[in-house]
Amino acid sequence: MTTTTLAVLVPVLPFLGAAAGLTLGRSAPGFVRPLAVLPTLAALALAVVVAVHQGGDEAVDAATELAPTGSVPVELALHIDGFAALVAVVVAFVATCVQIYSTGYLRDDPRYPSYAALVSLFTSAMLLVVYSGDLMVLLVGWEVMGICSYFLVGHYWETPEARAASLKAFLVTKLGDVPFLIGLFALATDAGSFRITRVLGTVANGGLDHPTVIALLLLAGVAGKSAQFPLHTWLPDAMAGPTPVSALIHAATMVAAGVYFIARLLPVFEASQAAMVVLAVMAAVTMAGSALAALAQDDIKRVLAYSTIGQLGYMTGALAVADRGAAVFHLLSHGAFKALLFLAAGVIIHATGTNSLAAMSRMRNLRDRVPDAYWTMTVALLALAAIPPFSGFFSKEAVLGAAEHVTAGHTEHAPAAAGWIVLVTGLVTALLTAAYAMRLWLLAFRGQGAEAPDHGRQPVTMTVVLWVLAAPSLALGGFAYQSFPGWFDGGDLGPTLTTSVLGTGAALVGGIAAYAAWRHTAALAARVPMGAVAAHPEGDAGQVEAEAIASHAPAYGDVARAPDPADPGRLLLGPLHRHAAAGFHLDAVYSALFVRPVRAGARLVRFLDREVVETYVRGAGTLPRWLGAAVRRAQTGNVQTYVSALLAGTVVLAVAVVLVATGA
Repeated sequence: MTTTTLAVLVPVLPFLGAAAGLTLGRSAPGFVRPLAVLPTLAALALAVVVAVHQGGDEAVDAATELAPTGSVPVELALHIDGFAALVAVVVAFVATCVQIYSTGYLRDDPRYPSYAALVSLFTSAMLLVVYSGDLMVLLVGWEVMGICSYFLVGHYWETPEARAASLKAFLVTKLGDVPFLIGLFALATDAGSFRITRVLGTVANGGLDHPTVIALLLLAGVAGKSAQFPLHTWLPDAMAGPTPVSALIHAATMVAAGVYFIARLLPVFEASQAAMVVLAVMAAVTMAGSALAALAQDDIKRVLAYSTIGQLGYMTGALAVADRGAAVFHLLSHGAFKALLFLAAGVIIHATGTNSLAAMSRMRNLRDRVPDAYWTMTVALLALAAIPPFSGFFSKEAVLGAAEHVTAGHTEHAPAAAGWIVLVTGLVTALLTAAYAMRLWLLAFRGQGAEAPDHGRQPVTMTVVLWVLAAPSLALGGFAYQSFPGWFDGGDLGPTLTTSVLGTGAALVGGIAAYAAWRHTAALAARVPMGAVAAHPEGDAGQVEAEAIASHAPAYGDVARAPDPADPGRLLLGPLHRHAAAGFHLDAVYSALFVRPVRAGARLVRFLDREVVETYVRGAGTLPRWLGAAVRRAQTGNVQTYVSALLAGTVVLAVAVVLVATGA
């Protein structure tokens, strides 16, 4: 089989698995789990074969016309370069791990068949985005992911938090998709085609008439899909979904799609220096703001959610300094360790029956209860904090090194201002990232108080996946740096001496500061009475998480919780803690600026519809009905009455004629 045929099968197999799973979910439930795992596993194998055949050389291009739309046709096209080949492998790898993990995590969930089918469809849509060589076909995968996220985030629809989170995720991402769609049409109009290769050729020849407008329109969609400021507020709330869904959305699909899109069309953004500066500012605000917010969260999944937003900020920062190699390198590295973080968090939530770090800090020996989660999460947190030699060190330092090159004037594709913005903010964020990673580790695994509940060993399918993901979290960075230089535009992805020293130093300072603050607060925490710890019976981890979400509703809504004296984040942030815990009140701002006016407008429209329009319609119908009733009463069937009325009418008309004539 040719490389093109294999590439077509990569997104098709999970789609067929989703269709078969939905069809056989009720009639043959025994086939649901194989249909969830095997097609995705086969897609992974084919993605690896495609990557080997592509080998980082010339891109694989193939196309056939889907619809004759006139001057700008829509084509079913493939464009697989080194970036696409590697990203597809990571997407399929993480999706396979999530599907295997979910067979144990949701083993007793009655909605598992629809869940597994949606995950497969989600995976298929992301793979379509990665391999697509036509912007309209890419848009199909882009929108299907949005729809799937709506249903997956709202999997526990019986809880109001899940319903609100799914609706918010759908609306916010769609808000960004509207200008995104306009930008795609504007880009295709200038280029005369939706084909990515032709668009890039037009850009290279200076054929774009309005590059800044197009780039900013496209950035709006990217900000929504990849949870970048100011459209990032949906992602922390999306933690109301099952933990495997969080791992999939945060690590390999959905949020990675926006970064990948900019990387694929980076010359379009490079054509506008203003757009590159806007991208840099967006990345800087996203990085620093999300890191501060993560340092103040109590819910373990919300900490990881804000962490994802910050790491995506690093990726967009790399793109802002015109280095898509560093951006995609960090995307690949982040995909492995962030999936591991979420799946390990799922094990911890199952063991403790709560999402709250405050509750976990009052549990002793949790690390002995969940040793697999303890060791693998430690590896993932070290990768997140960019401690050498873990994978995050190489990829994050590649981003900082790219920014340093721009500040030195070594490239003309990005302004020096963008380089300074990304470099300075990236170093500050490295310090904050290590601080909240250390805080999470201390509160989760170094708690003091009652013995942590013992629910026995987790299902093998869950623990094995953790160790599988731990391997790339430990070794992917160095391996990619040594083995794949040609896949990333031939650029040098190695960390520079300056950024290595500064970045690692900032990480160490952040980690040490968090540890010192925790030690300082430990004595105070010991004097606070222990709160009751919920102990859920062993069983379906997904059901345990649903109960934890319902009982831990403040983590998804009201952040004004009772102070936790063991939390080092309060000491580190000081007066800023309350604002950071509330996400700097962006939801309140959006509610005041958009939600309340829209609701007020809706109430006005409803009033006008019910009290004005309906009154007019009812009146228009009532008057003829009354006239009809009056005429009906006159129809007595008595001939004498009719003749009398006729004579009376004749007399009236005669008198009226005489009066008119006399007056004239």
